[in-house]
Parts: sequence; structure tokens; C-alpha cells
Amino acid sequence: MATAAAFSPLSGAFLRRRFPLHHRGRLLAVTAVSPEAPAPAPSSPPPPPPPTSPLRKGYFPKRNEVLELTCEGLAFKGKGVCKVDGSSFVLLCDGALPGERLLARVRRIRRGHFAEAAKLRTLEPHHDAVDMPCPLAADCGGCKTQSLAYAAQIRHKYLQVRELLVNFGKFDPKKLESSEPDAILKPIVPCDEIFRYRNKMEFSFGTKRWMKRGWKEEKDDEVVKEEKIEGDGYSLGLHAPGFFDKVLHVEKCLLQSEPADKVLAIVQETWMDPALGLTPYDVHKHIGFLKHLMIRTGRNVNTGAPEVMVNFVTSCYKPELLGPLVNKITQIPEVVSIMNNVNTSVGNTSVGEEEYTLYGKPTITEMLRGLTFQISANSFFQTNTKQADVLYKLIGDSAGLKGDGSEIVLDLFCGTGTIGLTLARRAKHVYGYEVVPEAIADAKKNAKLNGISNATFVQGDLNKISETFGKEFPKPDIIISDPNRPGMHMKLIKWLLEVKAPRIVYVSCNPATCARDLDYLCHGVEDKDLRGCYKLKTVIPVDMFPHTPHIECICVLELC
Repeated sequence: MATAAAFSPLSGAFLRRRFPLHHRGRLLAVTAVSPEAPAPAPSSPPPPPPPTSPLRKGYFPKRNEVLELTCEGLAFKGKGVCKVDGSSFVLLCDGALPGERLLARVRRIRRGHFAEAAKLRTLEPHHDAVDMPCPLAADCGGCKTQSLAYAAQIRHKYLQVRELLVNFGKFDPKKLESSEPDAILKPIVPCDEIFRYRNKMEFSFGTKRWMKRGWKEEKDDEVVKEEKIEGDGYSLGLHAPGFFDKVLHVEKCLLQSEPADKVLAIVQETWMDPALGLTPYDVHKHIGFLKHLMIRTGRNVNTGAPEVMVNFVTSCYKPELLGPLVNKITQIPEVVSIMNNVNTSVGNTSVGEEEYTLYGKPTITEMLRGLTFQISANSFFQTNTKQADVLYKLIGDSAGLKGDGSEIVLDLFCGTGTIGLTLARRAKHVYGYEVVPEAIADAKKNAKLNGISNATFVQGDLNKISETFGKEFPKPDIIISDPNRPGMHMKLIKWLLEVKAPRIVYVSCNPATCARDLDYLCHGVEDKDLRGCYKLKTVIPVDMFPHTPHIECICVLELC
């Protein structure tokens, strides 16, 4: 499902599944609080907040209560950590920035540990606040921190990683950040391009246009009620945060490439023409034709010019209905491929059971670390190509291969093989494991495309490894582990502690579960009778996605 807002790892369901009970409270307390400079004076005095009653000891907010809050930092996933003056109770608020005073309404109480609040308006802005270039940023949810200066964004991301390593990983903060060259936690690597960096965007067609979120103050009792301004018209854009059936209409997106924006503009000005007979899919009635529009951008291997793939996901195969759109889109010179994925299921997935080529070729190409990759409509590929090149260079440096072709590399959660293939020419052999069969098929194609014969890719679920796992390949000298957000399963942690590879490079997209796994590998798991046998040498945070709360980390562990 195309969505602009990510699932919050501070939700109760996430905490119960991923963290032991004694860890959950600490996750809520992990913030990135930095010394604040005085906020600049606002251009005009803000309206006075509603009167608040004096706080008593043990203050506990009520649902729908309107409060004046101060944001003290950012929690993981970018929510503002806010408090009422004189109280220690934490309220998490989307859109709140460190140092900001704001008016908010309490929306949910989370088991007494903390509350979630909805921001109504800013009373005093923070000095790191900047104007958002995208008019939809406050409502979309895809760029949660676009109103925060980029230097401040990466500073807070760095601090979040530090606090998680200390609180969850149980690492000594003095060793993490010593002034010596061997300090474990390295400076965060920023992203050179903070807009137009995504090579893939997925938009949804909808029958209910969700335009923006409005707020109304009733003067009599000063209660603030939420009003969702919703239109009856069709829409094409991103799902409104928290809604599967409402779509925020998007005319352009500053995260995708300019040629991709041209495609979006042509589709927007064409598809709602009644003469074409195109209808969006209704997720309630399960009728309609158009489900999703996916736009991918690659590069021509020979010229370096942009290559754009357009993929229409529809409920059935009716190419004659898409004909007028195809004719207009192909006038854009960068468009080299138009695909049609047919998904007849009632679900909202963009992967079709059948795929048809409506124009051009079925794949586009991209280059990464000197290798060429073919990308199909449903291939997984790093969505920020330029920063992925930076990331993979750091991974290669961290792996520390001798370069004499004598070492075995085990690439866990290998996806389409991008990391393993970039290391293969310096290794004796690379063995990659991945649960998704389509990704394994792409990895094999990419190896063949680049003339790499010393890489073997195997489909298998690393969360369900058996006692025979590891017998299919020699003992690895270096292990690369790049799990998805939940991190590594305890079975895999146990196997890593048993096999004792000399070096592990842990690549993480979730610093919370990363810190947990690093704790297990270095300090052991007492209730599982597992002893840690690794020493954490370096952690390099990398910002892959500016204006979002996502953080990538490269962690190097060496056998004690």
C-alpha cells in the first residue's frame, strides 16, 4: 500500500513483539535532547493559549485535553518528546520540534506510560525551524522533519543512535564518544542531496480525496475538535496518515526525480477525463480499475542519462483503457518503459499476479559501485542511489577484505545481492541468503550481468534456520547482516555466537533493534545462557533519507 506515514515502533504492538518488558519503558525514554538556543522572536504575537490549571504532583493528562507543551527532543521515528511545564509525563507529538512551545490535544493514553498528542499550532518556534518547500509536508507525513533545518535533523539522528546504544546496547557512553581516534561512534554521514533523491515513488488512486487536516476552536468551552476536510472527488497521491481508504491528492513530489514529476503531472491532468472511462479502485466496494501508479528512475549505462519506468497497477487487464495515458507519457523522452501489473485481489498490494509491457523494455538499469543492475517493476533496490553508493563504499571499507581472493563472505538478508556483489571481486566466494524468491532470482541475474561467477544465492528464511544451517558453505571469514526493521531472530543470534566468524558487519535500518542485537552479540543473553563473544569496534550512522526519521547504521564487530 502506498503510504506517506510509517508504522510507529513506539506502538504497543511493536513493543510487545520486538522487546522484552524491561526494555519497553527505556525505549520510550530514549530521546535526543540537545542544548537549545533562544528561539527567534515571532513576527507577530501568537494567540494566547487557553488557561491551564496548576499542575499537581503525579499529573496525568486526560483524553481530548488541550495542553500547552514544550518539545524537549525527538524520539525514534521523529515524534516530538513533549512535556507540560512542571510535569515529567511524556507526550509524543508528530510535527513538534525540539525547543518549540506548542498547543496540542491529547489523543491517546498509552497504558499509562505516555500519551500521544496532536499538534494544533505553534506558540513559539524553535530556532532550527525552517519553511517547508512542499505545501503538503504538514499533512502528507512522508517528510516529517522537513520544517527542521537539515543540520539539526542529522544532529538529532546522531543523538538518537547514541542514546539507543547506551540505553539498549548497554555500551559505555565514554567509550562511544571519546576524543581518541578509536571512538566507537563516528560522526553521522550526511546526504549531499536532500531533495530529488528517491528513485522510486508509489502513488495510489482513490475514490475519497483527503485534502488536509483542519482544527477548530470553540470559544465557549475552548475545546478543540478535529475536522477532516474531505472531498468526494477522485484522487491520485499518497495515503493520508492512518487511513487506507483516503488519498491525499499530490500534484508533484520534491523527493522524486524531475522526469518522474513530469510523468505524474501528465497522469494527473489526463486520467480524470470522463471521456477516457478510467475509474479508481474502491477499496470498500472492490470495484474500479486503477489501483497504483509507480514511477522508477534509473540511468542509461552508456550515457548516464535518466531512464524512467512507469508501472500502472490495475484490477484487470484492459490495455485499451490505458492507451491514451501511454500515448501522452511516451512524449517524455526519459520514459523508456511502461508496465502494467494486474492485481485481481482485494488487497492493496502493488505487486501483480501478471505483468505486461505496454511500451519499451521491461527493465531499466542503474549503476552502483561500478556494477550494473537491471531493475524490474517489482525489484527491490535502494531508493536513494547516490547515497547507497556512499553506504556500500563504507560497508566495503568496514568489511576489511584483504583483496587477495582468499576470504569467504556470508551475506545474510542479501536482497537482490547488491552488497555481496560489490564485495565479490575481492573475495574467494560470496554466499547470499534471502527469504524472497524474486529477490534471489534478481541477484542471480545481476551476478550474470556483471560477469561474477563466485557468488551463490540461496532462498531461505533466516528467522527459521535449522541445526543444519551453515553446513552448505565453508566457515565465513566475514559476515554481512542487513536485516529488515525487526532485526535478527534469536535463532540467528545463537548461530552467529556459535560460528564465531572473525568479523561481522551489521547494517541496520532500525537503530533500536540494532542496539538490542549488538547487546546480545557483545554481552550475551543471560536468560538464554548465551555468552557474548564480540567487541563493538565502530558504528557509523548514515542519513539515507533526509526529512524523514529513518537512520541507517553500519556496525563493525570483531571476535574477542
